Amino acid sequence: MVIKLIPEHLQTIRAHAENTYPDECCGIMLGQMGDDAKTLVEIWQTENAWSAETVDDYPDAEAVTTKSRRYAIAPLDLLKAQRSARDRHLDIIGIYHSHPDYPAIPSEFDRTCAWQEYSYIIVSVQQGKACDLRSWSLNDAHQFQLEEIIKLD
Repeated sequence: MVIKLIPEHLQTIRAHAENTYPDECCGIMLGQMGDDAKTLVEIWQTENAWSAETVDDYPDAEAVTTKSRRYAIAPLDLLKAQRSARDRHLDIIGIYHSHPDYPAIPSEFDRTCAWQEYSYIIVSVQQGKACDLRSWSLNDAHQFQLEEIIKLD
């Protein structure tokens, strides 16, 4: 699978990541699901809703209470995105988030919370500057595989 997007989408994600540093940013990607590719149409920036209370929702995860190491998208934000996508004949095709001072590779927590059909863009932010950006998707064994990013003109 590949994800197709325009350079402005990448700029939006990188800027969001830099603006929220040293916390993780997060957002929702709306677009179209194809047989061999997902096409990104719109980025929905969301607030990182991770909190000490959120930790209780993940009993098997390491008890991390800081937004610099975890992110969560509020259910209401996800619902609004789903409704907007549906009204415009789009789908939620994925989620993006940042890794402050950490590589753009999924953590075990990222993997256990991921959904099969989604793309997961992760941007590494090193000392406030967005660097490496990669997209990942889950295979049939629920393991992340690198996903090709195709930039459209």
